[in-house]
Amino acid sequence: MRRIAWVLLLLFVFAIPWEYSLDLGAPFGNIARMIGVILVLVGAPATLQAGRIRRPGPLQWLTLALYLWFLCSFFWTAVPDTTLMKARGYVQEMMIVWLIWEIAESPCDLRNLMRAWLAGSWVLAILTIVNFASAGFGSADQIRFVAIGQDPNDVARFLDLGLPVAAFLLDGTERWSGKLLAAGFLPLGVASVLLTASRGGFLTAVVALTGCAVLPFRRYRYSEGILVGAIACPAVAGVIWLLVPHETLDRIASIPDQLQNADLNQRVNIWSAGWQAFLKAPLCGHGAGAFVTAAGLAPIDTAHNTVVSILVEGGLIALVLATAIVAFSMRSILATRGMLRIALMTLMVVWLMSSLVGTVGESRTTWLLFAMIALSRRLAEEQPNELEDAFPNLRLSADFRLAERFQ
Repeated sequence: MRRIAWVLLLLFVFAIPWEYSLDLGAPFGNIARMIGVILVLVGAPATLQAGRIRRPGPLQWLTLALYLWFLCSFFWTAVPDTTLMKARGYVQEMMIVWLIWEIAESPCDLRNLMRAWLAGSWVLAILTIVNFASAGFGSADQIRFVAIGQDPNDVARFLDLGLPVAAFLLDGTERWSGKLLAAGFLPLGVASVLLTASRGGFLTAVVALTGCAVLPFRRYRYSEGILVGAIACPAVAGVIWLLVPHETLDRIASIPDQLQNADLNQRVNIWSAGWQAFLKAPLCGHGAGAFVTAAGLAPIDTAHNTVVSILVEGGLIALVLATAIVAFSMRSILATRGMLRIALMTLMVVWLMSSLVGTVGESRTTWLLFAMIALSRRLAEEQPNELEDAFPNLRLSADFRLAERFQ
């Protein structure tokens, strides 16, 4: 039964990036939700059958505390129905923190989870390009293209997180199919981000690509790193030139104007309204899901900032718990080493940038990232040799070993 739970976990991770593109409606929900429910129904008995439950780490306890706090907000929220709905959503999103901690056991499992995450990002990128193709090449009526059922800004953020994963898996140990999966996503992912015309997504992609560029330079000798970059850049530029309409690029090129006007597409006004709502209930907040009501905004609006959303809905207590989760994740990254540390740090920086202009606390991708970081730290402490075997790029190159001798 544990083997079945492991396969379901891989399918769950695979479905997360493109989950909203396959939604069957009530009572089933999207594809990730359906797989997640089945996974819990199988994973819990499998854990009991094994006769042991892995001791929870700090991330699991902090995540549970944050969830319970949002659940308690039902007693003072102004929108109890919305709060209950959010509570159900949070448990479905946060449960991956426990599932990965409990089911994944080895560095090979960590690598397979990364492959599943990258494969899901491929599906999201392909669906985005299909939307562009179905609209007709050169269409002037539509400048933002996105996978069906998805938000353009969310898609850009999901794809940005896939870029460092792809670069990390290009470590020379993958078979030809794995190399194609990783190398092919870099130009495809960048082109898909541009097709969404998400300005925040584009800036985050630049940061992600910077981290991706560090990986080959640290992994290979300098001449080899330059060669990899020289080959990759024309390929990415060619894909972008062929795929992305000029009208879409013009929207992305308006970033300096948005910054100069200090408007950020009405986000500043939303943040100001959120801040005023926070001042009315600074300690406990207005309740999970109550941001729009508390800030007096239209129902279609969102906070467009994770910190503002947490402050308004959960107050300072929720912010302290959320900050502790991020701080522990950063500390866990520093407990790893080599290319794994660089890849995880790049993912965390990409996530932090996304949180500045998006409400990412309610995304399964957020909790998938935190779960992977916690698993990486546990493996670095419990199975350091096996981790090096699964990720040979953790070993320092001869040049770096020589440099360390003279330090």
